[in-house]
Amino acid sequence: MKNKIKQNQFFLISFLPAIAYWYLESKYDVKTAAIGGMLLAGAEILIEKIFIKKIHGISKFNFILLLLLGGVTLIGNDGIWFKLQPMFTGLCIGGYLLYKIKGNESLMLEMMEGFGQKSPLPPEFFLKLEAHMAILMIVYGLFMGSLAVLVKTSTWLFFKTIGFYIIFFIFMIFEFIFMRKTLLK
Repeated sequence: MKNKIKQNQFFLISFLPAIAYWYLESKYDVKTAAIGGMLLAGAEILIEKIFIKKIHGISKFNFILLLLLGGVTLIGNDGIWFKLQPMFTGLCIGGYLLYKIKGNESLMLEMMEGFGQKSPLPPEFFLKLEAHMAILMIVYGLFMGSLAVLVKTSTWLFFKTIGFYIIFFIFMIFEFIFMRKTLLK
């Protein structure tokens, strides 16, 4: 286990395609930037496979999405397509969470049970949390879509990377307050 790198140590490599795209777009043409972003998306998959021995589902999804959107970018010579990846990812994740909730299923509880853990909280807690997270992901996806169209790539990159974590941290503060009040009732 000592030589095996944990999956959570690789969260920063998911930013590499976006960072490469931003850098290459500022120095070269859109096609070069898209190719660089797509190559680094492939490298991310390869690194996960080598070091973690498996490829996470969201990594596969984002890789396929970046290849498709990168291809459209190359054909149309328009970088907006590459930058729409976080919009589609947010909408899909939010939609999937809503789908699970509609079936009265909790993704978080499934994951906990998959690790052999029991939840000290009732399932309704997780369903509410996931409903709020679904809304966050859909709103974030739409926000990222508007940024792809309206602002410079450097601003888009900020919200694609560290900005997302700031937004998620603020969300979790409000969610903690809300859930605490709910649990105390």
